[in-house]
Amino acid sequence: MAVAATAFCAVFAALLAMGQVVLARHRAGGAADLAVLAAADHALEGQAAACGLARRVAAAQGAAVVRCGVRGEIAEVAAEAGAGPWTLRVRARAGPPEAAYAPGAFTG
Repeated sequence: MAVAATAFCAVFAALLAMGQVVLARHRAGGAADLAVLAAADHALEGQAAACGLARRVAAAQGAAVVRCGVRGEIAEVAAEAGAGPWTLRVRARAGPPEAAYAPGAFTG
């Protein structure tokens, strides 16, 4: 009985940890997507204005922008969000489709 209870507790702990990781991933992904769309929408106002707005949008989603860049009409944002002891970082990029293949666009 003790072995079965220990095994049950171990499986439950693993499922709980996996759930927290998935939650952090979705929170970071959603925040990065919304923040990069806000930054791309204001990209022509300059990097400071666009990234400032991206930071406010990410903060409203419970995440933090750790990297923000604007080049032309393309914005790229990396956001971090945590759940439990885990913190995950997700990167997102937005801009007009024809600008994605323009010289000088972000790579990697």
